[in-house]
Amino acid sequence: MKTIFLCAASAAALLAAPALAADKPEIGSWGFDEAGMDRGIAAGEDFTGFAGGTYLRNLEIPADRSNYGMFTKLRDLSQERTRTIIEGAAASQAGKGSVGQKVGDYYASFLDEAVIEAKGMTPVKAELDAVAGISSKAAFAAALGEALRSYGPSPFLYYINQDEKAPDRYVPVFYQGGIGLPDRDYYLVENPAYVEARDKYKAHIARMFVLSGISAGEAAKKAAAIYDFEHKFAEVHWTVVDSRDSDKAYNKWNKADFAAKAPGFDWNAFFAAAGLGSQSEFIVSQPSSFAGMAKIMGEADIATLRDWLAFKTLKDAAPLLPKAFVDENFAFEGTTLSGTPEIQPRWKRGVDSVNSALGEAVGELYVARYFTPEAKAQADALVRNLIAAMDARIANLSWMTPETKVKARAKLAAFKPKIGYPVKWIDYSALKIEPGDAFGNAKRAAAFEYDRNLAKLGKPIDHDEWFMTPQTVNAYANPTMNEVVFPAAILQPPFFDPNADPAVNYGAIGAVIGHEITHHFDDQGRKYDPTGKLADWWTPEDVKRFKVYTDQVVAQYGAYEPLPGAHINGELTLGENIADIAGLTVAYDAYKASLGGKPAPVVGGFSGDQRFFLGYSQIWRQKYRDAQLQQQLATDPHTPGNWRPTAVRNLDAWYRAFGAKPGQKLYLPEDQRIRIW
Repeated sequence: MKTIFLCAASAAALLAAPALAADKPEIGSWGFDEAGMDRGIAAGEDFTGFAGGTYLRNLEIPADRSNYGMFTKLRDLSQERTRTIIEGAAASQAGKGSVGQKVGDYYASFLDEAVIEAKGMTPVKAELDAVAGISSKAAFAAALGEALRSYGPSPFLYYINQDEKAPDRYVPVFYQGGIGLPDRDYYLVENPAYVEARDKYKAHIARMFVLSGISAGEAAKKAAAIYDFEHKFAEVHWTVVDSRDSDKAYNKWNKADFAAKAPGFDWNAFFAAAGLGSQSEFIVSQPSSFAGMAKIMGEADIATLRDWLAFKTLKDAAPLLPKAFVDENFAFEGTTLSGTPEIQPRWKRGVDSVNSALGEAVGELYVARYFTPEAKAQADALVRNLIAAMDARIANLSWMTPETKVKARAKLAAFKPKIGYPVKWIDYSALKIEPGDAFGNAKRAAAFEYDRNLAKLGKPIDHDEWFMTPQTVNAYANPTMNEVVFPAAILQPPFFDPNADPAVNYGAIGAVIGHEITHHFDDQGRKYDPTGKLADWWTPEDVKRFKVYTDQVVAQYGAYEPLPGAHINGELTLGENIADIAGLTVAYDAYKASLGGKPAPVVGGFSGDQRFFLGYSQIWRQKYRDAQLQQQLATDPHTPGNWRPTAVRNLDAWYRAFGAKPGQKLYLPEDQRIRIW
């Protein structure tokens, strides 16, 4: 990334003045795409359209994408850069066992379709034979546990995480799985899109079996039984809204509790095969779902259990099997569920596969080439500046009691921002990668990652660990670590450009940083204390007042209708919507503070406040295919990107900047504007 600043005492100093560099911003003349606006649309009617209507009308979603926008565009750039790094490793002829050899051979083996075609189903045959040989419920339970060792199929899935009520120790956290459609609603709700997906899912199951050599008639019978089996799972699954509730999802069980509370399944065989035989404590996120699924499997005939596991095994293997399997799998997952017409080129899928298997090995090379120390220093300063703005917000809250304010500010002071890349990298020396063995490499990489995580049990918490690679265009907040994390790849235009107007940067990356910071104070994040412990540290009065605001957020977003008859789920998206409103508010405060009491210059005919909000809207220019949008509305805690600029209607400054008036669609009377933080 180019930078024009050699040093900066603070982010306020860094972004206070207009860019004076010889280098131009990557977008427009001041960091914003004015040509993409539609000034014929009133900002108060449709701010997304006003700020980006021309861009969106002209935007065509690429054939290999289910949606496209600024995030996707930047992910394409990261993917292309990562490809260059990987291909460089492949061409380097690095020594056996080196990171270069592993990255290069993994990628080359994935791209070698001729070898994959020649092998046919041979790579997965041993697994399918093992499934066919299952003759008892105990053997089935053991097979599920063994499958987990390479992140294979199971109704009972888990990850290793901090114990949320004792965050100084690791514990296995179990959650529900077992279904092949995106959510329980796809099985249970009579939505035309869901009904169509069900029918196509049954046909997809049958076709996968036919490709494996089973007759069409027999495959259809198996598909019907598998679908009915999963439908029963869906009936006992928790909703996505209940599943995101931190209090409801924290249920500590010991090993004996599983047999007592979820009978019908051989838990001892499962745990032993999964490498958890000596583990004494677990967290179960959806206990009634576990009890229901255990009962369903206990009552199911062994043939159905075998067929379900065989199908899931084929599904997992499909991307690494011959083209017929790849195409069939994509036809359902990509086209039916997401509306994507074409599969991504093999090289893109190869890059994604390498990132999944050896992400930090590639990330270390990515950072060395594309993320300068100057860029990291600027990002560090930005985060400090946004934290200071959030601290001032909390200090001046009118609705929070003084004792809770003290604790909230202590939590903020304890934040650990992680910027760009980890301070230490994963050691891949134990991972074996072989030329020409795409399937085996993927299985070994998954097993390596499984064992790496399993080994955390009983050890001190690794506070330096990252859960995203540096080449990932995203960011996250981790409440048990009390941290915010910003990978290198997101710190680029349109999110951040050192040559852009400061107001645009604050509206873009500033709002993203503010979003992640305020996640620690959303409806779930606020439940974690300064040490990362899930605890009741607010006064009852504060909780009651806070709920008044969160109910307003649920109602406001629940009224939006991205598809005819399909509204945003205000409860599911509550946390993200709080973070959008609060993050934008904090970023605006930080921008105003950066001016040092001086008026912002007019740039491109726009005031500083106008440029701030335009910068925010620009990062959310996004289009969706209907099937993808339908799936997102059902399953994703994020409001669809093209609706996220509606957060501006809660900020008084936006009204002053753009003159929104009563009667316009986005206008809210002052007493209805949501001001949580």
